[in-house]
Amino acid sequence: MIHSLYSNKEIFLRELISNGSDACDRLRFSALTEESLMESGDELSLLVSVDKKAKTITVRDNGIGMTREEVVENIGTIARSGTRQFLDSLSGDQSADARLIGQFGVGFYSVFLVADKVELVSRRAGEAPDQGVRWTSDGSGEYTIENIERADRGTEITLHLRKDDEEFADAFRLRSIIGKYSDHISLPIRMPDEDEKKKEELETVNKGSALWARVKSEISEEEYNQFYSTISYDTETPLVTLHNRVEGNLEYISLLFIPSKAPFDLWDREQRHGINLYVRRIFILDDAKYLMPSYLRFVRGVVDAADLPLNVSREYLQDNKDIERIRNASVKKILAELKRLADKEPEEYARFWKEYGKVLKEGLVEDHDNQKTLADLLRFSSTHGDNDTQNVSLTDYVKRMPMKQKGIYFITADSHSAASSSPHLEIFRKNDIEVLLLSDPVDEWLVTSLNEYDDKTLKSVAKGALDLDDFTDDEKKKESQEREKDLAGLVEKIEKLLGEKVKSVRVSHRLTDSPACLVADEQ
Repeated sequence: MIHSLYSNKEIFLRELISNGSDACDRLRFSALTEESLMESGDELSLLVSVDKKAKTITVRDNGIGMTREEVVENIGTIARSGTRQFLDSLSGDQSADARLIGQFGVGFYSVFLVADKVELVSRRAGEAPDQGVRWTSDGSGEYTIENIERADRGTEITLHLRKDDEEFADAFRLRSIIGKYSDHISLPIRMPDEDEKKKEELETVNKGSALWARVKSEISEEEYNQFYSTISYDTETPLVTLHNRVEGNLEYISLLFIPSKAPFDLWDREQRHGINLYVRRIFILDDAKYLMPSYLRFVRGVVDAADLPLNVSREYLQDNKDIERIRNASVKKILAELKRLADKEPEEYARFWKEYGKVLKEGLVEDHDNQKTLADLLRFSSTHGDNDTQNVSLTDYVKRMPMKQKGIYFITADSHSAASSSPHLEIFRKNDIEVLLLSDPVDEWLVTSLNEYDDKTLKSVAKGALDLDDFTDDEKKKESQEREKDLAGLVEKIEKLLGEKVKSVRVSHRLTDSPACLVADEQ
C-alpha cells in the first residue's frame, strides 16, 4: 500500500520530522496546563543521526511520547493519527493555537519505502520510566510490541535500510533532504557534527524560521530580495513583491514575486510553475501549478497554508474549494498590484508590460472572472503615436474617441510595420480616427474573447463594411452614391472574373490612395 501512496522515497524523513515536530508541539501545548509534563528543562528539539556501518537512520524527539495503547492505536493501525484526534479534542481558540502538521497517520508508514525493519521506542511525558514501549515491524502488516524501561520521554525511531536504499545512510544526503522539506519549521533539528573530531557535538541543520511567517513591518527590502534570490536563483531584484496573510476560516500566507526579467521558457506553457507549497512551514511540493493560472506562470513565491486538506500521502493536493479560494485570492492580489503600478507608477508598469504583456493577454481568454481587470491592464501601439511602443490602454483610447465614434477600431497583422502600412487605415487616418495596431501572435486569439470595452464594441477595420457615415458630410455621401452607380458595370465584370474566389466585390469608400483592398467577412 505505502508504495502506491508515495512516488518520492526521500519524503520518509519529512514525515518523521513532521511527526516529531507535532509531538513537541503537543507537549508544549499540554504543559501550559500541566507543567510537570516537561520533566527536565531540556529544549524541545529533534535529533537525526545515521550509522553508516549498520545502515541505520535514527530520528529522536523529546516531545509528548506515547503510551502502549497510543502506539497500538496510532502506529499499529494504518492512517490513524494521534495528532488528528488531539486536534479534534480541542475547541475554539485552543485548536487555532495548536500548530500541528501530522494529520494523517499513514505518513509514518512511508519509512517502509526505504526500510525493511523499523523499531520505535517511546515513553509518554508524565509516565513512569517502566512505562516505556518498544514497537517493531517489517512493514508486512504484523508487529511486535513490549513494555521496556525508558528514562527519557519522547519517541525514537530507528530505520534499518533496505539493500537498495543504503544511499540514505549518508549524513550529507539527510542534511540535503532536511534543507529541502523541513528547513523552515520552528523546532531545531540537530545532527552530529560532520567533523570526526567533533562528532559528539550537535549541529542545528535547519534555519528554524520562515521569512514569510514574520510580520511584514519587520522585514527589510534586502531580506525580501535575498529570499527571492534563494527560491528563484535570480540575481536581479524582483519587480514586484507581495506579502499577504489571510486569517479566518481559511488561513494562509503568501509571499509572491514578479521577476524583473521574463524567464527563458516563458512561452513554454508546460514549463514548471514557480509556486512552492508549504503546510505550516513543512514543504509539500514545488511546481504548484494549480495555485496560479497559466497566464501568471512567471510568478515566483511560496504559499503556506495552515490546514489545507491533503491526500493521505501529502504528495498531491485534493481538488477542493480551499485551494480554489487561495488561487482566486492570489490572482486578484497580483492583478490589483499591477493595476496600482499602471495607475501610479506607469514607468514600472511599462517595464512589466515589456517582459510579460504578451503572456498576460492569454488571461483574457482563460480567466473570464477577471476579464475586466485584465482589459484595463492591456497596452497596445496605435496610429495615435505611429510607433511600435505598446503604451496605449483601452481607457486612453476611449478618452480620445470623438463623440460620434461608435466603436473601438483595431487591425491585426503579422508585424507592426504591416499593420501600420495597411491600406485599411487610409480612411481612418483621413478622419483622424485612432486605430489599435495589434501584431502579437496572441492578438487574434485575444480579440475573439474581448468583444467590448466600456460599452464600446471592438471592430476590426479589415472585416466587413465600415459604418463611417457620421464622419462624412451629405455632399460627399451623394458623390459616393453617384460613383457606385458609375462603377456598377466594372464591379459586375470583376465579380464574374474572380468567380467563387471572393464572396463579393463592392465599391469602397475606405480607400484614399490605394486602388483596392481585401477585407475579411464579418464572421
